Amino acid sequence: MGQLRQDADGRRAVYSYYDGTAEKWATRREGMPYAWIQQLWAAVKYRGVFVQAGMREGQSLLVDNSLSSGDLIAGNSARPVAQVRLGLVNFQNIPFTRDWVQIIGTIAYGKMCDGSYLRNHYNYWNYWCSHITLGSLYVYRNVYFRTNPSKPFSVTIGAQCSSFFGGTSEYYNKGKVSGSFRNSESLKTFFRMIIPKRGTGNDGYYDGSSVGSWDLRARYALPGGHEVSGYFQWLWEDGSSMARRNKGNGLWGIEYRRTSPGRHILRAAVAEYIDFRDQSGPIHWAPGDHPGTDITGEATGADEYYNNSSMNSYMHFGMSMGTPFVPSPIYNTDGFMFFRNTRANGFHLAAEGDISGQFDWKAAVSYCRAFGSPRIPAHDIKHNTSALAQVGWHGTGCFDGISATGALSFDTGKLRGNKFGVMVSLSYSGNISLSK
Repeated sequence: MGQLRQDADGRRAVYSYYDGTAEKWATRREGMPYAWIQQLWAAVKYRGVFVQAGMREGQSLLVDNSLSSGDLIAGNSARPVAQVRLGLVNFQNIPFTRDWVQIIGTIAYGKMCDGSYLRNHYNYWNYWCSHITLGSLYVYRNVYFRTNPSKPFSVTIGAQCSSFFGGTSEYYNKGKVSGSFRNSESLKTFFRMIIPKRGTGNDGYYDGSSVGSWDLRARYALPGGHEVSGYFQWLWEDGSSMARRNKGNGLWGIEYRRTSPGRHILRAAVAEYIDFRDQSGPIHWAPGDHPGTDITGEATGADEYYNNSSMNSYMHFGMSMGTPFVPSPIYNTDGFMFFRNTRANGFHLAAEGDISGQFDWKAAVSYCRAFGSPRIPAHDIKHNTSALAQVGWHGTGCFDGISATGALSFDTGKLRGNKFGVMVSLSYSGNISLSK
């Protein structure tokens, strides 16, 4: 709230907020830290099973992690959650299927570590969803089945789901605490969250907050080392969208890839369409959520993707844990800790290839239209165009293992504002020996 401006260093948002303790308005300067630990993890593998602990960036099993606009559930734009993960190392043959069907699955439990971020950035005078949940727990699970990938045609089908539960939800009214509720973290709740069920209270709601997707990918190998794939993710936030009442909402993509060895000017390309506009309709009324009501009709809509009325939004340190196509709460410089534009649609194009033996390239462009959210529609449609151009160099000989990358990117439009960025990176990959 109040007038927004940028601090002298250009990386901190400055805005006015109401200090409930001092009962007066003050100025807050908040931004991201200059440095943090992005990944720190350890893993043990035995045959086809692994156990992993720590913070590690995830990888989608459905979309290309380099070229896609992003997995709707297992995105990698947010800082990783500290977690313990158990699963299959890769796709494993299912017995008695004669190697025709494979399976892979994962389950993970973690702890959200962004409590200080939420307290420092949250605007305690928000008039909708005026709450934050501190110390919440996280559970992720997936299962995918794949037909034999050595055949010209193969299909991958499966589902994934992420949930928040536990922690303490604090509700505010005009900057002051109006209520506090400790969510269950019992051992029974840990198991119940694998397949969420209605809570034990009288509110009729399901345990925690869950978001997931139904996933499908079909691949066909063409002669001459060419491969074409089509895929989609059907996003769901509750039972209505899980039952496909949200029409064509989700991610739809086509991918081309050269599989033959050697350098290729065009090595891979993707084209995607993203649509979150329907959300099972604009109105939600479920009699089961209001015991004793005389209104028995049902309108299960307003799914409000990534937002929840009792838990935090689907984010970590302000960044979306799903697709970055929808602007994350970190872009809200007024302390609104929820996704403002969950109703959005647009397209994404990206490609990469080799210029020579040492140089490669990548380019991407995205266009998005945003309409606000089901509960807070936008006054006008906001547009955004983002683009990236990148060139990489990989050393050989005495420079073997050293890589350098230069990239230019920009945003234009009213959704994220007009921005321009330059990135230069230098990395080394290989073994370091201290002895001859």
